[in-house]
Amino acid sequence: MVSIDEVFVADPPEAWAAAGFAVDDDGVCRVGTLRIRLVGRERGTGIVGWSLRGLASGLVPGDLDGLPTEVSVAPVAESWVHPNGVTGIDHLVLLSPGLDRTVAALAVLGLEPRRERAGELGGRAIRQIFFRFDEVILEVVGSPDTTAEGPSTLWGVTYVVEDLDATASYFGDLTGPVKDAVQPGRRITTLRNRDLGISVRTALISPTIRDRR
Repeated sequence: MVSIDEVFVADPPEAWAAAGFAVDDDGVCRVGTLRIRLVGRERGTGIVGWSLRGLASGLVPGDLDGLPTEVSVAPVAESWVHPNGVTGIDHLVLLSPGLDRTVAALAVLGLEPRRERAGELGGRAIRQIFFRFDEVILEVVGSPDTTAEGPSTLWGVTYVVEDLDATASYFGDLTGPVKDAVQPGRRITTLRNRDLGISVRTALISPTIRDRR
């Protein structure tokens, strides 16, 4: 199964450490089985690339629909304990200017959509297509009716937290209201990431009902 090894984020490690993430001396934050490598503002802002493991022999994507993509053979990371209560990654959000094009690029890796749904983002209709990279879900988002040129971009991360109320209290007024999530039985809040010096749009969600058992 194809899985995500690293996500490269153009933020300083100090900002993430101040936000309650455990970060090592190499600027790496381990969340679940995924490494977040903090490469600094010199690379820009937001998520600037990722690496994937489990690709078919000889398949070297270079980029995936415009997203810089590296091949990894590193072993699966072990999650660290984070003071802010984060325990894993629920899903990554990828913004696509052309959904059919992005789905075709993922199909080259052997990935097929798990489900689709209609939604809304910023008051505009969107189509969401979900893929699974081992334990992490990739939510591909785009217009249901139009296409455009340009690359797909990894836009945001939703983290699983052990106790959402405790994490919301940890961040105080840097989180939005806690509300019911789309997923039945779960709750979610958003983090005012820019106020923390984090350039990745960030949400925090309670565990699945299965994981609470």
